Amino acid sequence: MRPQPGALASEVCCPPAADAAEHVAPMGDEALAAAAKAVGHPARVRILRLLAERQACVTGDLVAELPLSQSTIYEHLRILRQAGLIQGEIDGPRVSYCLDRVGLAALKRAVAGL
Repeated sequence: MRPQPGALASEVCCPPAADAAEHVAPMGDEALAAAAKAVGHPARVRILRLLAERQACVTGDLVAELPLSQSTIYEHLRILRQAGLIQGEIDGPRVSYCLDRVGLAALKRAVAGL
């Protein structure tokens, strides 16, 4: 998805939190297990916290924030993305990442329903 002229990166990549609650579909057992596994590593939790703090897309700057190699961070990002907890957008030669608020809301609802 390319930004519309005048749109902020956070508006394009990350829907507002209020909108996320409206679009939450029930999460099945396999999806819940994958999401739980994704947040089961401290580095991935830290990545989610960093993305939440910024409330906007960030790029490979995560490499500067974490004491991990670039390839390790990209692997953690891949796992979080597959679990539906973050989303990425190609922006030229870089990929911008942000929270997937719908995915996080689904995880929250699924855990609360246990």
